[in-house]
Amino acid sequence: MSNLQVLILSDESELPYMRPPLSKELWFSEDANVTETLRFKQWNGKERSIFFQPSSFYVPPEQLMSVENGGVAVLTGRKVVHMDVRENKVKLDNGTQISYEKCLIATGGTPRSLPAIDRAGEDVIKRTTLFRRISDFQSLNSISSSAGSITIIGGGFLGSELACALGRKARQSDLEVIQMFPESGNMGKVLPEYLSHWTTEKVRREGVNVMSDAVVKSVRYQNGKLHIYLKDGRQVETDHIVAAVGLEPNTELAKSAGLELDGDFGGYRVNAELQARNNVWVAGDAACFYDIKLGRRRVEHHDHAVVSGRLAGENMTGAAKPYWHQSMFWSDLGPEVGYEAIGIVDSALPTVGVFAKATEKDTPKRAAEESGTGIRSEIEVVEIPQLDAVKSPVPASEFAPAQQGENYGKGVVFYLRDNVVVGLVLWNVFNRMPIARKIIKDGEQHSDLNEVAKLFNIHEE
Repeated sequence: MSNLQVLILSDESELPYMRPPLSKELWFSEDANVTETLRFKQWNGKERSIFFQPSSFYVPPEQLMSVENGGVAVLTGRKVVHMDVRENKVKLDNGTQISYEKCLIATGGTPRSLPAIDRAGEDVIKRTTLFRRISDFQSLNSISSSAGSITIIGGGFLGSELACALGRKARQSDLEVIQMFPESGNMGKVLPEYLSHWTTEKVRREGVNVMSDAVVKSVRYQNGKLHIYLKDGRQVETDHIVAAVGLEPNTELAKSAGLELDGDFGGYRVNAELQARNNVWVAGDAACFYDIKLGRRRVEHHDHAVVSGRLAGENMTGAAKPYWHQSMFWSDLGPEVGYEAIGIVDSALPTVGVFAKATEKDTPKRAAEESGTGIRSEIEVVEIPQLDAVKSPVPASEFAPAQQGENYGKGVVFYLRDNVVVGLVLWNVFNRMPIARKIIKDGEQHSDLNEVAKLFNIHEE
């Protein structure tokens, strides 16, 4: 397989890179030139670039077909506008046609905007960032140094991470950071209510003015300021808006390629091998795949993009492997609070939370220092204990279901469907994802989730 020729077509101008640091570590860099270098220190102190490979790794596109041992080339700044699956050809926006033997669609998604912003006119739209790309990080970083006020609309992962990052930056300046969302607390669609409210207080402590139950009715630009009008009558005056309200999978090629889209979840429908057609595969945000444990789903996270991309690549060379990986995702609200999650984590499901007091080592920073990696989906090595072998010296009375007002130092939240665990959030508990994976894979009903929580050693000092 050493003479394989791989051509990556991208409408972005940069070589392939990781998106998570754009809303996480890059904001905490002490390097004044971080927007140019795009290098960051992980919580463990090691430095790395957001680019997967240096430019020297890639073959120039025009030389790809003649390189003796094959290689990988990237054609940047070009969009595929038409796909002919019978002739195995794609057409680019400049009219160029390219033939392929096997094709992977990994088109990701486009950030959604708010209808109130879209109909507000050009003055509002040009003062709004839909955060997704390197250029968005660069421009928002610059705006945060000159603006008096930035308002983030959205209480999900991206909105909350950016709120914390900008809030920390604002401590050294006069910047006002506002975060607003329609839910009653941060991460309200994912975390149970008590944890969502606790997280909201944590974000406030980072210096952010958090406005919950905030539904945007309209936005206007006047006298040099953006005026945001909420449905309950509240008004906010600000210089710049960041809309972090979700993603629309990029599926424009479905029509010309005759590929099926999923009506419930969006994205291209693929089988368990991530195949949409005989020689067409889909990976990442744009794939709606069949999960043998949890049913059909679509996942928008880094670990899923990496692992599904890798598997699709193997299957394109004939491996015929099903996608059985339970991808995880993680979010850090600064260096002190972080969580990892897996499966279906939906706050509408019944949950059971088991918490313990955190120690100084229960932070994303310390976890990264000990494990030696910062991209958490790279950590997979841990001994998985047998559930029936758990004989913890901790008496059951020490495991209490979560109460409002507690300090949630560290713990595990189980999400249940028909009394079976279908999702877990590990709150300030790190390097234990394979255990969570096994619980979902086993798919058993558990009479006492306090016992299951002992697997995660949350009472270790």
